[in-house]
Amino acid sequence: MRLSRRRLLFTTAPGVLGVVVLNGCSSSSPPSSSGKAAPEESPVPAASGAVAGEWRRVAMSSVSAYILVRGSEVAIVDLGTPGSAGAIEEGLKAAGADWKSVKHIVLTHMHQDHVGGLEGVAPKVGAAIYAGDGDLASIISSKPLKSVKEGDEVFGMRIIETPGHTLGHISVFEPTTGILVAGDALRTNAGLAGSDPQYTADETKANASVRKLAALDVKAILCGHGQPLVAGAGTALKDLAATLQ
Repeated sequence: MRLSRRRLLFTTAPGVLGVVVLNGCSSSSPPSSSGKAAPEESPVPAASGAVAGEWRRVAMSSVSAYILVRGSEVAIVDLGTPGSAGAIEEGLKAAGADWKSVKHIVLTHMHQDHVGGLEGVAPKVGAAIYAGDGDLASIISSKPLKSVKEGDEVFGMRIIETPGHTLGHISVFEPTTGILVAGDALRTNAGLAGSDPQYTADETKANASVRKLAALDVKAILCGHGQPLVAGAGTALKDLAATLQ
């Protein structure tokens, strides 16, 4: 597949959603969803260049990082594979920000495709770096890591413990907007699904985590793998949870 740098815009009532694709692989596949959205559900309105609310996506070859911009302060969830600092820097620039703006980094879990970029990013920022307690010891970092647990809050993001994919996996949820950044607890490569079984530490816990997330008032789902789900996300997630034991 050919690497490209482009911006994809698509319109869906009531707002315009812009997806920023930076140094990612070209793809003609549209965002996918399992289940149908309830009539009262609508996508999270987003400013041009954002994927949902104030969130921006940095799509790399096989994984995504997400940037949350509020005024002059920035949070990043996940850092991609080793060498991803350049793609993330482009994402910051596209958002009118820079490394100095980054005050918070949340790592959803210990796998290299989500924390591999830490080595290149950590020296550039003065940010606090957070990870779930169960994965903390397995993440190599030149800077101290802060442990977070269920119910902790970082920059308006609520920490949700979602073990299963790894035993210390966490997701982040914005109660004010309903935006869920799910790491690898969910994926949308071919419709909404839970943790990929071949990379899952405990499938029973992973399924329980999906059911836990389905109890939230979710309006948009931003996954590590696959397109963001911004229409009918809550219904699709509840439908998925109902199929899991």
